[in-house]
Amino acid sequence: MSSENAWPRVIDMRCRPAYLHDFFGKTPGSEGEAVARWLNRRVGTRGDDGHFIRSRTPAGFLSEVREGGLSRAVVVGRYTPSQHLPNDTIHEIVRGHRELIGVGAVDPVLQGQDAALAEAERAVRQLGLAGIDLEPGFGSPPRHADDPAYFPVYELCQSLQVPVFLMTGPTTPDLRYNDPAPLARVAQTFPQLSIVCYHGWWPNVQQALGVAFRYENVHLVPDMYLFQPGHTAWVQAANSFLGEQLLFGSSYPFRPIRQSVEDAQALGFSDAALERLLYDNAARLLKIPD
Repeated sequence: MSSENAWPRVIDMRCRPAYLHDFFGKTPGSEGEAVARWLNRRVGTRGDDGHFIRSRTPAGFLSEVREGGLSRAVVVGRYTPSQHLPNDTIHEIVRGHRELIGVGAVDPVLQGQDAALAEAERAVRQLGLAGIDLEPGFGSPPRHADDPAYFPVYELCQSLQVPVFLMTGPTTPDLRYNDPAPLARVAQTFPQLSIVCYHGWWPNVQQALGVAFRYENVHLVPDMYLFQPGHTAWVQAANSFLGEQLLFGSSYPFRPIRQSVEDAQALGFSDAALERLLYDNAARLLKIPD
């Protein structure tokens, strides 16, 4: 940072408005709001566990992004048996707002391979979304990242030169599928594909670091789990070999944006690693001009 009190440049790789879905606290008094409040308490939110209520409107969400000090915020779509956030919806949210970037989603099992590939290409080429989200462990039945069903999507994204985003972590319905080991085959098979892993496979941090050590096209976004037990391994890795493969995410609305940036600054990252974590790595991955 240029001075001790300067706010850093920040790209938030996982930031969604409450109005996007009940799961994010869209509806007052709903089960979704209760879950969002619970998650906020669970991952260390200080103050009001309903801070996200402001983002129940588009204007409120933009205010949260701007007051959170973000240069960019990545709004991620989903396509799973239990939750579908359509690519057109993501496009509508980010359209016309320089600080917002959208990521689309497909599920080749639910949609069928041809339909999923066509939709992924449309999301990138026509809607201008920055990549494609896949959630193998949330499928029905759940699958690992190296399941052949996903290989055509990996191949397409590699050819389009956009990242694939994988959902991982302890909210995976069957925790046996929160296993980073199968990711190695994907990274090896598609060496020009940037693979971004939301939740960083927590709590399997060491195993995920092992895959990222071996394959430089694997990127980890611990987001809200960066502030949970096991985070010191991420910090140590970022200060050494993982400096260009770790990215920041607040997981908003499940954690306040500004608090998450401040907390990340206090974890022990070197100045150089912190700049890469908060901005440089994401800017390179998303091809954001300096």
